Amino acid sequence: MANHKSALKRIRSSEKKRLENKYYHKTARNAVRALRALTDKAEAEKQLPLVSSMLDKLAKKNIIHDNKASNLKSKLTLHVNSL
Repeated sequence: MANHKSALKRIRSSEKKRLENKYYHKTARNAVRALRALTDKAEAEKQLPLVSSMLDKLAKKNIIHDNKASNLKSKLTLHVNSL
């Protein structure tokens, strides 16, 4: 157990950040999954910028790697274009 006041605060803040990151990551994964399941091209084209934005924000905050975000965006764009 931590002995210093700052260490206790660090434990609290890192737990809060961990839960926030987990929430945003899970939300983005569900959005990607939902976009992949779409079969209507118009709806998919409407959702693609929103999902791409989510992925960019996760990469910016280092929740996911930049290359992973790029790969996901590329695959999703190919999927939408093939509809």
